[in-house]
Amino acid sequence: MRPGVRLGVDVGKARVGVAVCDRDGLLATPVATIARADADERAFRILVEEYGAIEIVIGLPLSLQGGDTASTTDAREFATAVAGWIGVPVRLVDERLSTVSAQRALHAAGRRTKGSRPVIDQVAAVIILQNALDHERSAGQPPGSLVDPEGEV
Repeated sequence: MRPGVRLGVDVGKARVGVAVCDRDGLLATPVATIARADADERAFRILVEEYGAIEIVIGLPLSLQGGDTASTTDAREFATAVAGWIGVPVRLVDERLSTVSAQRALHAAGRRTKGSRPVIDQVAAVIILQNALDHERSAGQPPGSLVDPEGEV
């Protein structure tokens, strides 16, 4: 397991959920929900600097069959933009059902979905990052695919 803080990101049309892990890559925790319009270079530079992140892990919402959707294209484009803004590696990882899992976890904790949308985005980011950390720990290699800031994934 590579040491260092990582940011996990759940990209949505309206909001972007952000999570962070500890330096040892053991536990992901929620950080923030950013309005999509505000999820720009400045916001990510602040997050990377504030947490000392060595990498950003962005969820790639594939269809249940593993194919691309409109959301997949959006996440790839967002990841490419972030990779061009920030001087740390950006990785795309499969995030199928992370938002559904986040909604179920909050519902089980007694929270209603309607008033919890920003929290759901953060919990989805936690799930994305925790799955990536667990994969790296078990497989011994970084998760997902590295994003080329020039647009090649």
